[in-house]
Amino acid sequence: MQRRQRGQPEPVCGLIADSTVNLEYDYDGEVRRYPDTRLVYWAGGNPFHHHQDLNRLRRAFTRPDTIVVHEPHWTATARHADIVLPATTALEREDLGSGRRDTHLIAMHRIAPPAGEARDDYTIFAALAARFGVAEAFTEGRTARQWLEHLYGSWRDEPMFEQFWADGELKLPPGREHHTLFADFRDDPVAHPLRTPSGRIEITSATIAGFGYPDCPGHPVWLPPTESGPLWLIANQPHTRLRSQLDAGDVSSAGKVAGRERIRLNPADAAARGITTGDVVRVFNARGACLAGAVLDDALRPGVVQLATGAWFDPVEDHPTGPLCAHGNPNVLTADIPSSRLSQGCAGQHAAVDVERFTGPAPHVRALHPPLLHPPLRKGR
Repeated sequence: MQRRQRGQPEPVCGLIADSTVNLEYDYDGEVRRYPDTRLVYWAGGNPFHHHQDLNRLRRAFTRPDTIVVHEPHWTATARHADIVLPATTALEREDLGSGRRDTHLIAMHRIAPPAGEARDDYTIFAALAARFGVAEAFTEGRTARQWLEHLYGSWRDEPMFEQFWADGELKLPPGREHHTLFADFRDDPVAHPLRTPSGRIEITSATIAGFGYPDCPGHPVWLPPTESGPLWLIANQPHTRLRSQLDAGDVSSAGKVAGRERIRLNPADAAARGITTGDVVRVFNARGACLAGAVLDDALRPGVVQLATGAWFDPVEDHPTGPLCAHGNPNVLTADIPSSRLSQGCAGQHAAVDVERFTGPAPHVRALHPPLLHPPLRKGR
């Protein structure tokens, strides 16, 4: 389990693979040291969707002693874990739904009982707390439903929770109709300075320049790409699902080509490679490869291909062509590098690749099929 020093911000999720391989990393002008990660406990999210260079992440997942995940679906993250605790979906639990700038607070009613032995995350953690002898400290004597009532009551007296829950929603007070960025500063820069050394807008920073980062000098600059290839891949968000969620659903499946994520190519690039719409193609670079279904589209500029993220990672073991995802996840191609040493942000939207028509029998997509389960042991065994 990772432990961090008081006051030290935790590394962003894009550093998960890096933290199991390297001992130190640069961030915001400092050299920091990763903790010795022996156990990974992942509740919420799917790193085998959003992380870059998934083949490197696979290797990283072999280093901790134990990996535990909460999952309602048989995602690639679940398939790479040692222990999978079945968790409920949003339709099988009660919750409060809201987001920034939302106009309503939503009473998220459970519309179906939990499948099998699935539990909501709170119930799982409460059971673990009980095993560690700290159940009362964790739950404070409340069930999941009572926590919803407590949280609601901490900021709202009327209507009562029972009325809100029956109504299904609560209209929130309206926010500002118009927001102007830095409006106070623009009106009076002296009275309302910015949080910069000068209090004003700065396009250079002596502090950042002093860090000596080659990938982030102290002023805005265009840096040439560190790799090249015949085609540039754009890995955008999909329109048939929310990121990787419900990739096994009908809407997402209907958008696939030959059962794989579609890749758009300019007709000229496709013709030069003998590719036509509907072909299974291999998209590859030095980091890995994936199979995708080709779609020709002259709205795409020559030299650029587009492959949406979110197809559940489906590695093919020991394929003759090398590491291969059968389903079309572009993060087998993106580089696991930060946007800069200053921010350690994600830089996984683009990659240099090539595409070729895939010949021979294409591996079956297995990512959307549930695991084979052994029958439970009889009592007493």
